[in-house]
Amino acid sequence: MRLCFQNSNMAAEDIVKHSVHTLVFRSLKRTHDMFLHNHTFPLERDAESDKLKIQCKIRDEYSAVKNLPLPKETTAGLSTEQLKRSHPEQAAHQEAMILGAHPYPAAPGIPLNNQNVAIPRQPSQAGIQQVLKALPPSKAQIEAGKQTPGVSEIRKQALMSGGIERLAGPSKALVPSDKMSSSAIVQKRALTMPKPEWHAPWKLMRVISGHTGWVRSVAVEPANKWFATGSADRTIKIWDLASGRLKLSLTGHISTVRGLVVSTRHPYLFSCGEDKQVKCWDLEYNKVIRHYHGHLSAVHDISLHPTIDVLVTCGRDSTARVWDMRTKACIHTFAGHTNTVAVVRTQAAEPQVITGSHDCTIRLWDLAAAKTKATLTNHKKSIRAMALHPTQYAFTSASPDNIKQWKFPDGNFLQNFTGHNSIINCMAVNSDNVLVTG
Repeated sequence: MRLCFQNSNMAAEDIVKHSVHTLVFRSLKRTHDMFLHNHTFPLERDAESDKLKIQCKIRDEYSAVKNLPLPKETTAGLSTEQLKRSHPEQAAHQEAMILGAHPYPAAPGIPLNNQNVAIPRQPSQAGIQQVLKALPPSKAQIEAGKQTPGVSEIRKQALMSGGIERLAGPSKALVPSDKMSSSAIVQKRALTMPKPEWHAPWKLMRVISGHTGWVRSVAVEPANKWFATGSADRTIKIWDLASGRLKLSLTGHISTVRGLVVSTRHPYLFSCGEDKQVKCWDLEYNKVIRHYHGHLSAVHDISLHPTIDVLVTCGRDSTARVWDMRTKACIHTFAGHTNTVAVVRTQAAEPQVITGSHDCTIRLWDLAAAKTKATLTNHKKSIRAMALHPTQYAFTSASPDNIKQWKFPDGNFLQNFTGHNSIINCMAVNSDNVLVTG
């Protein structure tokens, strides 16, 4: 207890070092410095600084006109000595006067002195001749003109000097006739659109019925023996192409079937629907052998790569997914669109994947790097259909505003096709350059 009391006394002695009078005085001083200081008051003006400031402004603003010569009325009654004392600049101008000529400054705003005075020169002979030509003809010139030789004498003199070509009229050709090619003579025609090739008219051959809902997808077998249709009645039907008879019905989807594709290298049929499912059907056993899970919403389209065993699907979750056909693994997820991806197409050449979306853009994808190579923003409305040309390195896309043709690999715009004024859900093009849209 005694030790604690001693420590408290020592702390009190350290704190109280000054008297109350000193502490109060310091508090008053701090208050005075805080509320009555003159830090924000302007500094006192210096006369010498103001004079230099005014001189600098005069030199910057009025240097070009400060030393102009005075008018003659002002200096008419002054002698040279008086002029030097009152106006030294004007005296310098007077010294620059040269008898027999009228000096003038070399440029506007420059004082006239011995260094920059410009003295007018005597006119040249060419100038004198030009002035004489502008004058009206004299009486002697008129009399001499009456005795000039006639046209017949001039023609005779020209023939004697061998000037037959000079007597001919001037040629109107821009290019001499001996140097003119046959293509320059032919008149150029105005540019016109090429006339389309004639194709045999298409006629309705058969109407096939059997579905109880909208038919949302069609796929034709590579050998052209049968085709498959997917409908809103949740079924897939296989039809004979020659007779139009129903061969088989496949059930398994629990919602609308939105996409169908038949493999060209395997006996497989792939389907996708609004139930978020992607199925692989074995056509030898007519049953599902693989499911591809990963989409978070309805799957709208499906496409098979022509050379490697992968398939690409797209849907309402704004993504396109690349699947390994055998292992069912999701290899890549193409994220970049901001709305439903309605259509996807694949090809062997770069870019290998092309997607069209309701966000009015088309994206060309690098399959190996899973990155966008180019984004095409020419469309103003949602894109629901695309078609790759079978022989040309180009493709077309459709939206309610118009149909556009593009050039690979960078997606360069080629031309527009107009005619539709509503939504286009499907399109196809054949090797005869016939494009069909609906």
